[in-house]
Amino acid sequence: MQFRVFGRTGMRLSVLGFGCGAVGGLMVRGDPSDQERTIARAIAAGVNYFDTAVQYGDGASEENLGRVLRKLKPAGAVVGTKVRVPAGEFGRIADAITMSLEGSLARLMLDRVDIFHLHNLITETGGGSTLSVRQVLDDVVPAFERLRQQGKIRFLGMTALGDTAALHRVIDAGVFDSAQVVYNMLNPSAGEELPHNYPAQDYGRLFDFTKAAGVGVVGIRVLAGGALSGSAERHPIAGPAPEPIGSAMSYDADIDRARRLMPLIQEGFATTLTEAATRFALSHPAMGTILVGMATPQQFDDALAAAEKGALPQAALDRLSALRKGFLGEAR
Repeated sequence: MQFRVFGRTGMRLSVLGFGCGAVGGLMVRGDPSDQERTIARAIAAGVNYFDTAVQYGDGASEENLGRVLRKLKPAGAVVGTKVRVPAGEFGRIADAITMSLEGSLARLMLDRVDIFHLHNLITETGGGSTLSVRQVLDDVVPAFERLRQQGKIRFLGMTALGDTAALHRVIDAGVFDSAQVVYNMLNPSAGEELPHNYPAQDYGRLFDFTKAAGVGVVGIRVLAGGALSGSAERHPIAGPAPEPIGSAMSYDADIDRARRLMPLIQEGFATTLTEAATRFALSHPAMGTILVGMATPQQFDDALAAAEKGALPQAALDRLSALRKGFLGEAR
């Protein structure tokens, strides 16, 4: 397993992390023996980052991860979880964050978590369930810092979803240690400039901002919620098809575009689209660790095999760029 230094934290994280999300579903709705077997396999392979959230199965993911880690007792495991402040709690953000973390620690059976990520979308002015830049910097960050001083979290994290300009401003503030960033074969805009008529949210080379601020990057939506399998079929325990999560506003459109990347496979750059997608995410030097959703132990094994092959060669990246030109001008 390859390891990379995670931003300014000094931590060395495995390039493949263990995602405990609801889209894949293994750690939310999976069989307990499969959960334990898959985590044990991950630990044996060198995986040391485990990512969960209270929103995944209303705490089920945290409970299941806590149960397995308590039994296996792996040395050096790094655990990240998240808080999403409900809109009704925006008047008492600090209290809501503290209560959420206390619940997470109880379910995980831990005294502290290594990374505590804000899970709300961030926009310039807020509204609805989103937090404004000012709310994040003036209310969320001080609450997180107090929890760090109390020894309940080690590092401050954010989920880089929302308005691109707002995300740039928050990262530029230099207060977060970790950012979860969308990066996949359908939407590589965190890492490269896209044409103005490309059908996806443009994250404006977000990796330039994380690098300048010393922020570690957790790659999310690497498989675009499953669309980059190229198949509409979903495992019985997987969550509903999420949208928008890749480049298009609809999951079916993401699948259609994913299938148009099949020349990568036909020309021998990878054996499957999911392998190509996993290796693509590892190809950018700004990436610290990536999360791949899974429903079965076999899907973890597939992700591990892909990660062990390493980054895609430059010829594959060039071919991918050429294929994506076919998306220009299409409706998102």
